[in-house]
Amino acid sequence: MDEHASPGARRRPPVPPRVRVTARVAVLAVAVAVVALLLTTACRAPDGTVTDDRASAPVPPGPSPYGVVFLGPGDCSSRGPEIREVFCRSEKALATVVARHLGTPSSGPPCPDTTDFVLHVSETGTGARSRLTTGYACMRNLEPPHPGDPGRGGGPLTVVGDCVTASRAGEVTETPCADTGGRAPRYRVESAVQRRAQCPGTTELFVALGGERPVGCARRSPGG
Repeated sequence: MDEHASPGARRRPPVPPRVRVTARVAVLAVAVAVVALLLTTACRAPDGTVTDDRASAPVPPGPSPYGVVFLGPGDCSSRGPEIREVFCRSEKALATVVARHLGTPSSGPPCPDTTDFVLHVSETGTGARSRLTTGYACMRNLEPPHPGDPGRGGGPLTVVGDCVTASRAGEVTETPCADTGGRAPRYRVESAVQRRAQCPGTTELFVALGGERPVGCARRSPGG
């Protein structure tokens, strides 16, 4: 006998689609969780900290190795006829700036006693850098000799301990104290005072020094 379904027979209801969708969502959620765990583990450093492997933001460039002022205090100058500012550790470095002033040496503050030579600095232009640059730099050699040291016979300043020769015109010229070959009488600056009256009675020559104690009290040096 042929089997057939009568119109009044009940059929088994199909599986609701939402059940299948729910199953798929659950599987997908588990997969996402596993991937997230793997990524976190891969980005975890050996010490247990989480590192960010994204590209870091660009760091702004640091300041220039040279300051705004050309040959400022602590900077170094080069050798040769054309003076340049160089790194102090460079083989081209000759001397370092021990003081830096605006204006001219005759009108500005005096250089320190340890100064070996003075550089007159000027720059053309009307900008702020030009106003900060023009002036003079008190320099000291990075290596001996140091003509500015007392008794060495050089340097831009005459200080206590230096030796000088006097001319008939009343001018003095600094000379090394160890040099015994000069014919002119040689004097040694023994002290510095504010006024001539403060020099000892044994003073034989007054020497203009400048600074807070502008009078040098000199006596004839042995061998002079």
